[in-house]
Amino acid sequence: MNQPDRYSRFVLADGVSKVSYKADTKLAHAGTLTIMQEDHTLGNLLRMQLFQDKHVVFAGYRIPHPLEPRMVVKVQTTGVKQPTQAVEHALEDLRSEVQTLIGELDEGFRAARSAGGMGMGMGMGAGPMGMSLG
Repeated sequence: MNQPDRYSRFVLADGVSKVSYKADTKLAHAGTLTIMQEDHTLGNLLRMQLFQDKHVVFAGYRIPHPLEPRMVVKVQTTGVKQPTQAVEHALEDLRSEVQTLIGELDEGFRAARSAGGMGMGMGMGAGPMGMSLG
């Protein structure tokens, strides 16, 4: 079949860096990060998290071509922190939020199982965070 190997979507080739950064020569406190093997999932999360930072003036991303697993992120800050620092803080915040979500989901599943609402069958009853599964 004319399909790439599944692992090629997340394994980098030898000598390829996951992230590269280039400072913008026309705008102060701005730069472009190129992140390999990522798509809209991380791009949109990162962009929205960057918007939460009061020191970020602009944040945007694009996927240059749908068949090329490369994401380009542009960030401009007020100068209080560098664009790379803003991205690092945004990724740390996202990691924390995902850990919180995983904890809440685990707690919800445990509560549903202990109440007898979720077995190995169709999963009828209360699900994570009180959502109805049936």
